[in-house]
Amino acid sequence: MKNLDLNLLPQLQVLLELRNVSRAAERLQLSQPATSAAMARLRRHFDDELLVRHGRTYDLTPFAQSLVPLVDEAMLHVQRATRVRSGFDATTSEREFVIAASDYAAALIVGPLRGILQQEAPRVVVDFVPTSGLEGTMAEYSKMDLLVGPTGYKMQGDSKQLFRDSFVAVVDAANPLLRMPAMTLTDLIGVPHAVGYFGEGISTPADKLFESRGVRRRVAATVAGFLSLPLLVEGTDLVALVPRMLASRAQRGARIEVLEFTGDLEASLVEAMYWHPSQTEDPANAWLRSVVQRACSQLHALFPVTAHPIPVAATYPVGLDG
Repeated sequence: MKNLDLNLLPQLQVLLELRNVSRAAERLQLSQPATSAAMARLRRHFDDELLVRHGRTYDLTPFAQSLVPLVDEAMLHVQRATRVRSGFDATTSEREFVIAASDYAAALIVGPLRGILQQEAPRVVVDFVPTSGLEGTMAEYSKMDLLVGPTGYKMQGDSKQLFRDSFVAVVDAANPLLRMPAMTLTDLIGVPHAVGYFGEGISTPADKLFESRGVRRRVAATVAGFLSLPLLVEGTDLVALVPRMLASRAQRGARIEVLEFTGDLEASLVEAMYWHPSQTEDPANAWLRSVVQRACSQLHALFPVTAHPIPVAATYPVGLDG
């Protein structure tokens, strides 16, 4: 430790994450010469280039790649140690928390969460960052206080369930499907779909609904996440499967209708919050978890769904492959 200025540790973490001196300088709010000097000191200390040019970008050396989880874990414990207090007073705190969440979860939670903060913790700031690119590893908690995500995807850390949602189909208010006296899954897969993408190999409950029936959708448009799907179907012949409460939120400003699934076609989505076990007894993190849980307890009342009376039933010809 005598051979390395520990003030370089956060700079090393950002350089390894961004792989770019200029962008790292912006993130760290340092000048580019100062960040370049830090990079040079780190290279001398580790006797490794750390970043090597590859065309117009930089790649991590194999040694630098091995440093990433170690540096993230070290920063996690440094941050925990420096934030420890005998107590936490939300009414006077100016703490800035970071919550990683999908666009869908953030769109639902931010409103009721802000309402609680304005009443009980007016100086506290809660930043939401996307979960895209996160793998749910323990080291990643060095960059956030909580992660909100679906259960069933092997997220690491301690967890607590927040709320349950289910999928519905959304269509434009003038979609011909709405004029059908009855509808089956066959009818639904016969029209073009817009789908949300969450990463290679990741299947949503909506995806699994069709997979379990052995059918394939006609995918005509793909976007990142769920949030933009209701707006994407408006004014088109597209159908999209989205969580029920997101459909309710979208109904307030878009000309869309909601089609409900019946019986064994229900596809459920359970969202939970995750945190590093070292945070369990931390008063500030415990307070944040309680506030997020209270915000989520309001969601079903805030986002009721006006559903179209035509249900989507499971019946379809045997052997249909889409």
